[in-house]
Amino acid sequence: MKSNFIVIILLLALSSRANAQGCVAIRSVGGLGTMDHGNGADSSQKKWLLNINNRYFNSYKHFVGDVEQKHRVEAGTQVINHAYTMDVAVTRILNNRWSVSADVPIISNTRSSLYEHGGKERHTTASFGLGDIRVSASYWLLNPMKHAKGNVQLGLGLKLPTGEYRYTDRFYTAVAGVTQIGPVDQSIQLGDGGTGITTEINAYYSLTHAISLYGNFYYLMNPREQNGVSTARGGTPSATAIANGSDVMSVPDQYMLRGGANMVVNRYTFSLGLRNECIPVHDLIGGSLGFRRPGYIISVEPGVTYAFKKFNVYAFVPIAVTRNRTQSMADKITTANTGKYTKGDAAFADYALNLGLSLRF
Repeated sequence: MKSNFIVIILLLALSSRANAQGCVAIRSVGGLGTMDHGNGADSSQKKWLLNINNRYFNSYKHFVGDVEQKHRVEAGTQVINHAYTMDVAVTRILNNRWSVSADVPIISNTRSSLYEHGGKERHTTASFGLGDIRVSASYWLLNPMKHAKGNVQLGLGLKLPTGEYRYTDRFYTAVAGVTQIGPVDQSIQLGDGGTGITTEINAYYSLTHAISLYGNFYYLMNPREQNGVSTARGGTPSATAIANGSDVMSVPDQYMLRGGANMVVNRYTFSLGLRNECIPVHDLIGGSLGFRRPGYIISVEPGVTYAFKKFNVYAFVPIAVTRNRTQSMADKITTANTGKYTKGDAAFADYALNLGLSLRF
């Protein structure tokens, strides 16, 4: 039974990489830095782990700080994002301590709005293709063959700028029948244009034969400050955008914290925890200027996993309880320039749906 806890912790980490629910553009880099050891006798054998995670959300509720702007939906001026990502992650277990992994995301997004298309009619832009690939290596601090009750795994990796971060589509203008081609919004770009350093910690501890605790921490450091992509949707940046530096897109850091408990009942494992996903205002390495929508989502995250003989299927549904669009560097500059406190808004989803399977071979 103890070996089941190791498997479930790995599935939790595999299925739940950061990907925030809305205009706060935390990107999916799922399914990395984990190992499936099975039990102690088996864990020294070389094996593979394939995880396919499908994530979908629909964001449309706008927040300034943690205050919902309900009038946006009532007036029909809200931005509506539909985001789908399929993460295909392959892990090679080298021995009972080390593993290497690669994650390939395929992304399909749509975004409908009024303000990006002249303000009178709602139109849609979209993006589809390969996202930012991530490769990593992971190491268990304790020998899993001797420490089945609890363990901590450390991971270090590279996030590669393989996703198109200059994706363009057609935008309508205030002049009837006139359109222009320009970069789509940051929230539906396929990549961020930066080479990042990823760090993570995965941990578990068995309380009883049926109940365990889990925890995950993930941080992406993006040293590149800006990627040079215009935010003017094919038009001319405003004087305000130029003055506060938001006329080009930022390449932000991101992080995720998760923690909770699992309960094993026959072939089922039921999970319940908390999840915090965030785009910070300031990056750990490099500058923080450019356009970004910093903010965070705190969610309650129920989940269930069913174990077949050779593979597992799972569903996790983080449900937002706190959504907060924090003040960006561009907002701070505008506040300093004008003397009037400024904070932008962002649209968030109520929940996200994660469905997937994990195969060990």
